Parts: sequence; C-alpha cells; structure tokens
Amino acid sequence: MITGLLGILVALGFLIAFAYRGWSVLLLAPASALIAALFAREPLLAHWTQTFMGSAAQFIAQFFPIFLLGAMFGKLMDDSGSVQAIARGMTEKLGTGRVVLAVVLAGAIVTYGGVNVFVAFFVLGPMAITLFQAADIPRRLMPAAIALGSMTFTMTALPGTPAVQNAIPMPFFGTTPFAAPGLGMIGAAVMLAFGLWWLARAESAARRKGEGFAGLGAQDAAARSIADDPFLRERATASHEFDTAELSHGRQSETMPSPLIAAIPLVVVVLVNLLMSFVVLPRMDFSFLADERWGGTSLSGVAGVWSVAVALLAGVIALLVLNFRRLPAIRESMDAGANASVLPLVTVASLVGFGAVVAALPAFAMVREWVLSIGGGPLVSLAVATNILAALTGSASGGLSIALDALGETYMRLAAENGIDPALLHRVAVIGAGTLDSLPHNGAVVTLLAVCGSNHRESYFDMVMVAIVSAIIALAVVILLGSMFGSF
Repeated sequence: MITGLLGILVALGFLIAFAYRGWSVLLLAPASALIAALFAREPLLAHWTQTFMGSAAQFIAQFFPIFLLGAMFGKLMDDSGSVQAIARGMTEKLGTGRVVLAVVLAGAIVTYGGVNVFVAFFVLGPMAITLFQAADIPRRLMPAAIALGSMTFTMTALPGTPAVQNAIPMPFFGTTPFAAPGLGMIGAAVMLAFGLWWLARAESAARRKGEGFAGLGAQDAAARSIADDPFLRERATASHEFDTAELSHGRQSETMPSPLIAAIPLVVVVLVNLLMSFVVLPRMDFSFLADERWGGTSLSGVAGVWSVAVALLAGVIALLVLNFRRLPAIRESMDAGANASVLPLVTVASLVGFGAVVAALPAFAMVREWVLSIGGGPLVSLAVATNILAALTGSASGGLSIALDALGETYMRLAAENGIDPALLHRVAVIGAGTLDSLPHNGAVVTLLAVCGSNHRESYFDMVMVAIVSAIIALAVVILLGSMFGSF
C-alpha cells in the first residue's frame, strides 16, 4: 500500500515537472498513469486501454458538444468584431477616468456570455494597453484587471455561466448551470468587490509613487504572434477550452457591429440556458433515457449539458444571422472554432484518464480517507480536494474532473446522509477549482502575461490577489452561508 501511495506521488511529480517544462499533457498523462500503476504492481496495458481510455472517452462523450460549440461561438464573436465592439462600447460608456473598471466589466460581459477567456485575452490585451497608456496607469496592473473580469467570478460563481468548469459537476450531481444561484451571486460579488478594491488600492499607491505607464519593451510581440507560440499553446490547452493556434485562422471583419448588436448573442446564450434549465426540459418526458439504448441515464444526468449546448448553439445562430454580411469567411471561421476545441478537449480528457487510473489503485483508499477526514464536513473537504488537484494540474477543469471522477459518488452519498443539496456541492466544487488553479504554471496566467507584455515578477502578485485570494475569500463565504442556511 505504501509503495502504491509513493507511486501516486511520483506520477504526480512527473506530470507537474514535465508539464511545467512545456511537454504535452497528451504524452505525460498516460505516462504518469502507467508510472502509478507500475508502482502498485497493477496490469499496465489493462489500465491504459481500459481504465485510462474508458474514462477519457466518457469525458469526451459528455462534454464534446460544449467544447465544440463554445470554441466556435468564441471564434465567431472574435472574427465578427463583436468582442471588440463590446469592449470599446464599455470604455466609451465609462470614460477614461475608470479604465480599470471598463476593462474588468468588458471581460466579465463577454466571458459570462460564452466567449472563451483566451479569445477575450487577445482582444482585451491590446485594448487595455491603449487605455492604460492614455490614463498613465502602470502596465503591470493590466493582467490583474483582465484576469479579474474574465477568469474569476464569471468562470466559477455567477449562476448560468456556460464555462466548461461550471458544466463539469452537472452529470455527477444531477444539477443545472444555475446551481445555488443566490450563493453563486454572493460569491461573485465578493470576488468582484475585493478585486476592484485591490486594483484601486494598487493604482492609488502607484500614483503616489509617481509610477506611470511604462513603455513597451523590445521583448513585446503582437498578440496574434503570441498565439502561435508552441510553449504557450501547450500550457493553454491544458487549462481552458480553446486552442490559441486557431486565433490566427479565419478572417476578421473590417467593420464592427454596434455594441448593442454585438451583445445580443451573449444575451441569447444566457436566456436560452435559463429557459432550457427551468422551463423547456423539466416539462418534457424523458423517461426513455432509462433505456439501455440511451445509456441507462436520467434527465438529471444530461439536462445541464443539454441546456448549455443548446444555449451556445442558439448563440452561434444568432451571431450568424446578425453578422452574416460582416463575416468575410464564415466557413473558415467556423472551421477554426471547431478545430480550436479538439486539442483542449483531448488534453483535459487525458488528465481525467490519469485521475481514473489513480482512483482505481488500492492505495487511493488512503488518499480518499485523508480527504474525507478533513475537518469541517463534506463541503470543506470537497473544497480542499478540488483546490489541491487544480493546483497540481494547473487547470480548474482538469483538477475538477479528476476530483469528481474519483470522489463524486462518495460526496453524493455524504450529501444524502447529511442533508446537503447537491446544488451546494456543485457551487463549492466549481469555486474551489477556480482558486489555486491560477498558480504560476497555469496556462491562462502564462498566456495573459505574454499578451500584456509583462512577466511574473512584475504582475503576478496582483494577479494572485484578484484571482486567488478573492476566490478563496468567496469560497469561504459560500461554505459558511451554505453550512448555515443550505443552498439558495
């Protein structure tokens, strides 16, 4: 048993060390799984082809529609000029005196509406450079401002967000994208308020010191060329659901829609998601899903994924209708969006396969007992488990998938025994996965710093405060309120 536990630690160390050096997770995940199985003296080929591939294939089967439609929607929003129009409209509305707030809200609007964070990065980055330079705000604060708006509360806390992180718990807990909406909104408000307070404090401190916008150095490159960096690409595909290499494919519109037209597809995604979750699907008879022909499942096991997929599809259709003449190469843009979904999907599925092999080893019983023995009850232990795995993998989606694949059934049993609403488990798990995932090796962090022409030394501390500290505070508030009042 001790040897098996050592094997799990060695496998994790191998995965983390080589992923940080830019090796593909597609190679590292099965290799790490075999290392763990070898230490445990388990059959290697059986674990590779049956356990690893079986779990990875199940993840792909469940979430491919969301990855595909989400990446396509983001690419079309980018190529139609809609993301740029919303960002510019927000800036004009708030004025140059509230540049930081404009950047944060622009990122929040587009990502909550379904645009992938990497698409947002490559649009907001160049815009933020212009705005921060005009307002003479230190350039080192740009990554934190963009991160706060695009990769914190809109990814994990706001109810109904179509982010894949919010979709992953749904098949495990039988929940919807709007799980624990009241708690989610409170958590989102905590993250936003703390993040804006910190950025305002940092900006004021910089002005007192006479620090202004620093000129762009010779090391800065155009955002689109950064998207083709193989090292950044490997990091990015393991942490989010868009392959940055596809950003340069397709053709962008020479004109932008009005901010109102640009925002309509985002509103469509949110509204259709809401209607599918609470009006359309609950009123239909899906008893046939219990048949083996359909996998012997139930509506609760698929409703969440169906709601998000239909919402994203509706958003794509609305976007095409509104911007048909504005998109210069629809087929190329849609092809690029579809292609952008494949590598991230298979990468995260490989992490899930690795987690499935680890969970199948006899030594994992010790890990499970340790996690469940953490004081504070199931909500605290679930938060710790998702935090640790997201930190180790540098991926909220990867860490969350591994945790729920290994412990999802256990937490559902504990929830039934302790009278905990699965919706509360859902929200705690998602917010928990979106905290320590933003460590220095996270692909989104590395990419955002590159897009902004900054580095870890200059900007990472402020990113920690707005993306990690704010999320941990929000997580603690949600757990406290959920423990006191239940899910709401």
